[in-house]
Amino acid sequence: MTRNNTDVLIAGGGFAGLTLAIALRQALGPTFNVAVADPALGKSHAGDERASAIIAAARRLFEAVGVWEAVADQAQPILDMVVTDSRLADAVRPVFLSFDGDIEPGEPFAHMIENRHLVDALERKARELGVELKAGAVTSFSHGSPQKVDAQFADGATMSARLLVAADGARSTIRQAAGIATHGWEYGQSAIVTTVGHERDHNGRAEEHFLPAGPFAILPLKGRRSSIVWTEKTSEAERIVALPDAAFHDELEQRFKLHLGEIEVVGARRVLPLGFFVARAFIAERIVLAGDAAHVIHPIAGQGLNMGLKDVAALAEVIVDAARLGLDPGDTTVLERYQRWRRFDTMTMGLATDGLNRLFSNRSDVLRLVRDVGLGMVERLPGIKRLFIREAAGLFGDVPKLLRGEAL
Repeated sequence: MTRNNTDVLIAGGGFAGLTLAIALRQALGPTFNVAVADPALGKSHAGDERASAIIAAARRLFEAVGVWEAVADQAQPILDMVVTDSRLADAVRPVFLSFDGDIEPGEPFAHMIENRHLVDALERKARELGVELKAGAVTSFSHGSPQKVDAQFADGATMSARLLVAADGARSTIRQAAGIATHGWEYGQSAIVTTVGHERDHNGRAEEHFLPAGPFAILPLKGRRSSIVWTEKTSEAERIVALPDAAFHDELEQRFKLHLGEIEVVGARRVLPLGFFVARAFIAERIVLAGDAAHVIHPIAGQGLNMGLKDVAALAEVIVDAARLGLDPGDTTVLERYQRWRRFDTMTMGLATDGLNRLFSNRSDVLRLVRDVGLGMVERLPGIKRLFIREAAGLFGDVPKLLRGEAL
């Protein structure tokens, strides 16, 4: 069946795709048709143990679209953060840098939340607003006329739209079909991700331990639990994850230490290969990329998901402004505004995280001295620390309205 009255079709029903659909529907009302397509729509997310850091700007976005209230009780505020730099065998890890958690009085710079709670809330909100949700994957597209793009689904159905948004992940089918190349590289590193229970309360503290193999992050979750993002060379990460439970626990304890008492692995172990890539263009004819389809960066600064939400906020604002002026949301001149807004910032953040990873993921004593002196200088400069916090919270530079908490 072909649909001819869809204004925007979003391929991908994760954080980026659903949030964009909600923002557009809220701003433009029921006469502006929005559809989201993803095979996972309508399925239970109860088994998804992944967790994400939601920076202050992203939380403001979720508040603006009426979703945050539904998940606030499940979110753990990050009340402060410490950064250390040490060798694995060091008995003591001196703190070189610390951050208070508030970006504004009473507003933490980030929250940790398990993905399933947020995705469920987004899907409920989209249904409530009348967003069309199709449990299927967009497999290809064609341009039947200059005014529309025709998307084909795995089940043989087609849907026409004035704009097709690729929010379908790092291996985006739409990006590849549009012939948009990417540039970047693999790091030869992988992140071991799991959830750990501990005897003592974390008190909302996040920890980033820079070890020779890469960063080891302890991120607080609700209750006496923390999410672990542990970077190793890929071969070593695969070896560690394959260990028996007791041996894996020993490896983990060497890095986690016992400052929170006895620890226990309470989540599945996963290995995620790490790399950096950015699409050479964020737009094509009636096609626009957002989220991981447009860029993937190193998790060292916890900005991957939040970069995608910045895309969403900027793209929603661009589309809404165009629609209110009676312009075609899929027109190239409209989409070029989005590309100018987001691509430079994406490259800047990507290269910054790449540089941080290369600076900290090595065994050079000279570089260790340089970085520790640098961290110590930042610790002694409150103004610079505040600037770093605002940047990490997504509130620095040309910030879209939704990330400021303003309605479109």
